[in-house]
Amino acid sequence: MLRNNHGNALLIAILLVGVSACSMPNSDAGTNLAPSSKYDMSHWKITLPVDENGDGKADSVSVRKMDGFIHEDYFYLDDDGYMVFASPNKAASTPNSTNTRSELRYMLRGGKTRIKTSSPLNHFALKSHPAANKHAAIGGRMEATLKVDHVSVNAGYPDKEPAYSVVIGQIHGKKAKILNQFGYGWGNEPLKIFYKKWPGHETGSVFWNYERNLPKDDPNRTDIAYAVWGNSWDDKADPGASGIALGEEFSYTVNVFGDVMYLTFESQRLGTVRHHINLADNIDAKGKVDVFDHKGGYTGDMMYFKAGAYNQCSSSNAPSFRYPACPGTGDWQVDKANGNYTQVSFSRLLVGDATKPYDN
Repeated sequence: MLRNNHGNALLIAILLVGVSACSMPNSDAGTNLAPSSKYDMSHWKITLPVDENGDGKADSVSVRKMDGFIHEDYFYLDDDGYMVFASPNKAASTPNSTNTRSELRYMLRGGKTRIKTSSPLNHFALKSHPAANKHAAIGGRMEATLKVDHVSVNAGYPDKEPAYSVVIGQIHGKKAKILNQFGYGWGNEPLKIFYKKWPGHETGSVFWNYERNLPKDDPNRTDIAYAVWGNSWDDKADPGASGIALGEEFSYTVNVFGDVMYLTFESQRLGTVRHHINLADNIDAKGKVDVFDHKGGYTGDMMYFKAGAYNQCSSSNAPSFRYPACPGTGDWQVDKANGNYTQVSFSRLLVGDATKPYDN
């Protein structure tokens, strides 16, 4: 098993290596293997849609405990070597979300717990950050190859944008109250990569969202969506041959170099799509000034990568567009049989240093 000696730069977090023997804390996991038997988990922690310790929030597994860890329902290695993430519509969630998830978070510190989770040494920053050199890295790169196996087939409010969708990759900003006075540290997300498939359609859409970097109570704090294959999240039209089917592999690369986020999406059938956006200003990905966004974008934030299955079919019935009231019982076997869950399988996931971008 490969291990990285981590300094102040992003290092490769998951490398394909030969399958080796591993321990299985979950003795009911059947023939499934722990993902660490094939992938290096030395810089990842995971949040799961379970609350086994009864504290009222989703459980997480630390970096130090990821070697050999498996959850028979929500996180395992399948017979084809895919790292599988599954999450029902209704289950334990994190304190600041009503969406369930089986999702990895990249920890720049690795297993060095003397560095606090909230420390800049566990995050990357943009080049324009006034204290960029105090962070573990400036920018970073995440690459993934995956297929979406399933998204929820039911929603109470099907017209709300997050219905029938899952986030498969993110850049997340860290909450930091001390930065709020400067307009940063709200814990917003400069990137969420989505897959959405309406029931009855043969294919789904891949798109990415940029969240305006504003306080939670600001009515302009919303997501701006950009289509990759198929449609955006508010388009009910069947994407047909321009979309991605369930079980169809595709890849994404997120490369934050300097202040700019470069996105590359690749499909063997549909080809390559590239987008980019400067995260240090309020100019959107189409080159237009967004008068509602923070003028400094995410300049003052510290950030981290996430990947897996972040189920967007929230069971909440709240008024916001974010809550499509997707059904679920909280019983995994029942919800799986009813199609009220999401599942995503990765065959490749790498995190490393930012690289000089492609020519635009």
